[in-house]
Amino acid sequence: QVQLVESGGGLVQAGGSLRLSCVASGRTFSRSAMGWFRQAPGKEREFVAAINWSGGTTHLGDSMKGRFTISRDNAKNAMYLQMNSLKPDDTAVYYCAGRTQPYYSDSWQDHDYWGQGTQVTVSS
Repeated sequence: QVQLVESGGGLVQAGGSLRLSCVASGRTFSRSAMGWFRQAPGKEREFVAAINWSGGTTHLGDSMKGRFTISRDNAKNAMYLQMNSLKPDDTAVYYCAGRTQPYYSDSWQDHDYWGQGTQVTVSS
């Protein structure tokens, strides 16, 4: 059983930065693709970023390109999301998600385990 715990959310002004962390329990993290998704009130869950098992391949949602960076440290069982130039539209609960497969997916249905979420609020 893999458990994911996110941290790093908070309140930030537009144009600011936040770094989210996701720490996983279990021995399979280094063989698992991981992803970040977000969900704002009244909106569907949205793909943010994904990374393959080694960290060598990443993929970002269109509105995140040039502003967000996803990375991982398998030695620490951790994944990160560096968010720069934040906008009010980035306000949402951000979820860390993992697959039992090594290659990433931008579909939330392809992810097998989830964290509890961390709130990110960007004020204008």
